Amino acid sequence: MNFKITLIFFITGLFSMQAQNQGSVTGKVTDKTTNTPVSYATIVIKADDKVTTGGITDDNGNFEIKNLELRKYKVDIQFIGYKTYTTDIELSATQKTISLNKIQLEEESTQLEGVTVVAERSTVEQKIDRKVINVGRDLTTAGATASDIMSNIPSVNVDQDGKISLRGNQNVRVLVDGRPTNIDAAQLLKQIPSTSIKKIELITNPSAKYNPEGMSGIINIVLHKNANDGFNASVNTGATFATTPKSNSSIDMNYRTGKINFFGTYGNNFGYQFNNGLVKREDENSSQVFDIKNDNKSHLYKIGIDFYINDRNTISAYTNQNIFMGDGYIHTDNLFPTPGTDFQSDDHYRNDNDNSAYNLAYKHLFKKEGHTLDIEANHNWSKDKQLGTFDRSGNTASADYNDQRTQRRKNSTINVDYVNPLNEKTTLELGTEARLIRTDNDYFTNQTGELPYIKFLYDIDLFSAYATFGQRFKKISYQLGARLESYKVQATNNGAKAYEDDYFTIYPSAYFTYQLSDKNSFQLSYSRRVDRPSLEQTSPIREFSTVRFKSVGNPELDPQFTNSMELNYTRVLEKGSISAGVFYRIINDEISRILIPDPDNNQNQIMLFDNFDNNTSYGFELSSNYKVNKWWDMQPAIDFSSITQKGIVSIFNQTINDFESVQTEITANAFNARLNSNFKATKKLSFLIFGFYRGGVNGIQFNGKEMYKVDAGARYSFLNNKASLSLRFNDMFNTMKFAFEGDNPYPQTGQFTWESQSLYVNFNFMFGAGKNRALQRKYREDNTKQGGGGLF
Repeated sequence: MNFKITLIFFITGLFSMQAQNQGSVTGKVTDKTTNTPVSYATIVIKADDKVTTGGITDDNGNFEIKNLELRKYKVDIQFIGYKTYTTDIELSATQKTISLNKIQLEEESTQLEGVTVVAERSTVEQKIDRKVINVGRDLTTAGATASDIMSNIPSVNVDQDGKISLRGNQNVRVLVDGRPTNIDAAQLLKQIPSTSIKKIELITNPSAKYNPEGMSGIINIVLHKNANDGFNASVNTGATFATTPKSNSSIDMNYRTGKINFFGTYGNNFGYQFNNGLVKREDENSSQVFDIKNDNKSHLYKIGIDFYINDRNTISAYTNQNIFMGDGYIHTDNLFPTPGTDFQSDDHYRNDNDNSAYNLAYKHLFKKEGHTLDIEANHNWSKDKQLGTFDRSGNTASADYNDQRTQRRKNSTINVDYVNPLNEKTTLELGTEARLIRTDNDYFTNQTGELPYIKFLYDIDLFSAYATFGQRFKKISYQLGARLESYKVQATNNGAKAYEDDYFTIYPSAYFTYQLSDKNSFQLSYSRRVDRPSLEQTSPIREFSTVRFKSVGNPELDPQFTNSMELNYTRVLEKGSISAGVFYRIINDEISRILIPDPDNNQNQIMLFDNFDNNTSYGFELSSNYKVNKWWDMQPAIDFSSITQKGIVSIFNQTINDFESVQTEITANAFNARLNSNFKATKKLSFLIFGFYRGGVNGIQFNGKEMYKVDAGARYSFLNNKASLSLRFNDMFNTMKFAFEGDNPYPQTGQFTWESQSLYVNFNFMFGAGKNRALQRKYREDNTKQGGGGLF
């Protein structure tokens, strides 16, 4: 026993002697402009120009590097989008601990004659609860619209109709400046000019402080807002050359004087878009040949004011205005093997959409750092009017007809958010929200066999409150939260009750982070989420219609609930970083599409939605940012998702000579790979190669085939870096197409192609004065599932 005690003291003494000959360095890293902490910045410790150790900052920007030998070191502090901070230190027997105090990182933007220039290169930040893509002036995010940019982002896919999905699932919330809009997500992405976007945030497993809507998470599009002293502006103009030329332009500007800052953004898109398709019915050897043309015009305005009462109180107000006008022309040739039975249809959709958002916010900063109170009110109003003209010719019994669909929607919210860092290691967050949504739909038609008029109302009352509590220790941190929510929905169809639901539920969340070492960290998270049926999925009014196909909603849809779990890993490298993650989801009352024969004519098809039993989904992601050398950097990314889908298919029963509805189950596996490779030839000239591959994906009704493309581009800066000219050649080999095949309710094959091969040209010019801080806003999300998933 005495021997054991002696041995313990001896070993302890050795460690004590070792510890006495070691030192440490500490500090806090912040953004020089906003004074906010910079989380996950890289700390590199060098001795004799060789890396000896390092680490990363925590959520509050703090770091501590221990077990350093007593000698001289060079400390580099790095973060993507910022200039590297470098300082020399010397640890000695008399000074074993050195505090660098507050280190302020400057943005990696070029300032010439007082001009604040947008970051040259797009960057990706992996934060604790989200991935942030900062949109620069490089070719990685070059494109005319937000939809073009989304196609280049890891884990995000945009199909030929503009429908967006995250991790292989379309149940995703799309926000603008953290606020919901009343515009369908696919339409919204086509309306926002790419040059008006500052950054894009991907939140795949939001905590309880976020609204629980969206199975696959949240995509938040943050528009530019300047707060620079004096007058500042950035002008962009671009053109896309494809079947016909298309144009887009934008201007971002502000005027700051004293305590008042005025800011504004304007952007537009004009031009024709073309889409062609072919669908074959193998059982009757018939074909549908589609020739689709859309003439779209969109305008986006953002105007606002910040009033800095004092250093601790700010009032801000802004309005976003979207104006969209579009004409969609669909010519369809219906071809049959029997001579004289062919017929044609010409469908014209005239769309006029006005969407207005008004926001008023107050922010109070308490004396304690990080102690804040936010009060915010938001009102969103929209009117969407569509006139449809349907002309038939040839051997068809279908008569010509017209219809009109008008949708008016109001979405009003009030939020209160409170954050209190109880101490250096503990943070409490509290908040409440009230949301009222009112939707009024009118539908008129003179089509034979249809109701001439439909009045469909869909109203939602939602009240919620949340609390999160987090603590941080040496290597472990956690956050626990819960959101309590009261939800009431009522739908009426021509005055009769079509659907009603009223429930109270809780949405818990949990985050656990483990810092294995200075360069390796793990995070485990859990959240419960919900997908509520959108108006497009519930309305009995047609979403679109052709001679042999139409899509309508189901007013009796119930919400689907999801329990989502994720495990993420981050590895900091000397020249970049690697992020990996796996996820698993359990889905209850899944909402899915079904395709059935038209009861009035079984040669035609109807697409609608229904609820199904429990479901599961899993997948993984792997991405990296790596700087190979001074002139070459690359961002490879792959992701895989697998979801078990259940649905109803109609199968023809020869015994009864009719269709039977049969529930089926499939496993849909989706694999995506991307590679951005940037080459810097000179200080002014750079090049890009982008490759994309998407594997084939099975579905309930159809199996989609693989898709792939290669883009290339170049960018040249001039006029002392105030101006730039960019070129991007998309889909150089013209390989992108959407092809599919299916057996039910009929054996069919098809393919759609669009103007994927195009040349995009952009010119940017910036001028202005110095820089100052803007109001840091909260970002929240919608509570309504967006989009019906149109075919065209």
